Amino acid sequence: MTNQKYRPDVDGLRAIAVLLVIIFHFNTDILPGGFIGVDIFFVISGFIITSTIYPQMLAGTFTFSSFYERRIKRILPLFYTVALSCLVAAYFLFAPNDFSAFADSLRYASVFISNIFFEKNTGYFAPSSETMPLLNIWSLSVEEQFYFIWPMALTACIRYFPVNLNN
Repeated sequence: MTNQKYRPDVDGLRAIAVLLVIIFHFNTDILPGGFIGVDIFFVISGFIITSTIYPQMLAGTFTFSSFYERRIKRILPLFYTVALSCLVAAYFLFAPNDFSAFADSLRYASVFISNIFFEKNTGYFAPSSETMPLLNIWSLSVEEQFYFIWPMALTACIRYFPVNLNN
């Protein structure tokens, strides 16, 4: 694994992204497009992952197993902590119908496809977002789907469309 050097500019972009989302959640009138912060995070993630795995792929040292093992070690412990905490709170605070909807969202979130669940279960007649404690997991689901697909796509591109960047 190649160690990436610390990038203060990337941390600065992360801080801006977080502030945009926080301001949006605080008051949508102040910054109605605050979810652009999520998009910034997606771009940063793509940049970091690509700049980490691309050199490994070119050097022949990249393995899917080590890549996914690192993702699992980084994401799952915190995800399980959040999911379990929400499950306990929902059990005590939600009415049966709301708890059932929460359990459905938890099922989807546990395999990182909650973005699909929430896309199908939001809208005018949907429950309030206050009864959807895992709603913000949608972005993690999209990111994990990217991490599943992107290394395979990048591997295929390198294999079938080689580019010599040294010229």
